Amino acid sequence: MAKALKTIFACTKCGAQSSKWGGRCLECGSWGTLVQEQSNLSPKDNKLDSLAKPAELIDLKNLKDEKLSRYRLNWPEIDKVLGGGLVPGSLLLFSGEPGVGKSTLLSQVADKLSQNKEVFYISGEESASQVKERFIRLGCNLDNLKFVNETNTDRIISLLSNSQPQAVIIDSIQTVYTSLAESEAGSLNQIRASTGLFLEVAKKNNISIILIGHITKDGQIAGPKTLEHMVDTVLYLERDISNNYVVLKATKNRFGSVNEIGLLEMSGQGFKEVKAGAGAFIEETNLHIPGSIITATVEGSRVFLLDVQALVSKTVFGYPQRKSAGFDLNRLQVLSAVISKRTKINLSAQDIILNIAGGFKVSDPSLDLAVSLAIISSFLDIKISRQTIIIGEVGLGGEVRAVAQLTARLKTAYDLGYKQAIVPYSQLKQIKNKSTKITTIGVKELKEAVEVIKKGA
Repeated sequence: MAKALKTIFACTKCGAQSSKWGGRCLECGSWGTLVQEQSNLSPKDNKLDSLAKPAELIDLKNLKDEKLSRYRLNWPEIDKVLGGGLVPGSLLLFSGEPGVGKSTLLSQVADKLSQNKEVFYISGEESASQVKERFIRLGCNLDNLKFVNETNTDRIISLLSNSQPQAVIIDSIQTVYTSLAESEAGSLNQIRASTGLFLEVAKKNNISIILIGHITKDGQIAGPKTLEHMVDTVLYLERDISNNYVVLKATKNRFGSVNEIGLLEMSGQGFKEVKAGAGAFIEETNLHIPGSIITATVEGSRVFLLDVQALVSKTVFGYPQRKSAGFDLNRLQVLSAVISKRTKINLSAQDIILNIAGGFKVSDPSLDLAVSLAIISSFLDIKISRQTIIIGEVGLGGEVRAVAQLTARLKTAYDLGYKQAIVPYSQLKQIKNKSTKITTIGVKELKEAVEVIKKGA
């Protein structure tokens, strides 16, 4: 029996569907975004003999154990973020700001993957000569690299099924279209339908597929939110303008941790690993000023030292300003209130400007003590030694609370030449048991830490 056609209306922004048209989408609140579509619905049939063939049932207990294999890129920064390498048959979504280097990085990844088997680079945005020129500039071996200039998803799927490459890069998912969806390329339905086809061919033929995704002006991946749910891994490439670094991080990874980050540096030959490592965001300077404090944060299994800078000045207007770069503004408001209440330092008529030098964005609560002392240092015009590292979380009562992986942070700081650390008092015993070489000063409360820096810590 032929399928019945029913008219529905879908929001072009969020993908929500409605049985009737309205001026405003009830889900996302956008105006004028509902467009008419056709939906294929099978007529209802209650007869048991009309049911589809039952799905295959798999007994997990009797299923043979197989170790998850990976394609290692021999590029530690990338392999670490992926969880050890690219998993065969996985679908990966790769996104970032325009010009951040998505195509450059994936060209290098394609070169690494093509050492033993063919890798396809499929683009609807660039010509073959443009892609070849980039590959040559990056020093890629072209023996197993193949280019496909195609935007028809159906033809791409047919090619992949017949050729069976090791990996495929699609640049980009917003430029391809399939005949299964009656809309233009880049629409929500086209993105959803094309991604579903790529997911099916990846799992069926054990091909690793990487989709490049554009982002909106709000920094979100363009297309329906279901796109991120469909893929196995979502990677973001973020630029740090001040140091010419880019940070690669995973917001979703079915085959590894989402806490690891990769730190890369752009050069004339493409991206390279940052050799500075833990001290990449610390400026080597003899400038010794109030309000500047060194601290340490942990991203996955890596420790990075950061320079927290605070500037406190008398309020010119009636309401004191709070500005923050790289640190949560709401957290800064909380810490300002704690300082005023627990240390009797009145900040009610002071503007506070906070900056995490180097462009690093962090939400680690272990920076609380460093941020608080940087503010107090600037207010009191007290200089704190650049050889001292400060770590600790601050509670609403002004108490200094324990932090995770303190030993690893202190070891990294000692290896980089730091001599002294101000840490939570409750963790002093733990540090001594681990035989940490750096000199430590334990503090129980914020006001106690203030007395320490006044004495010249």
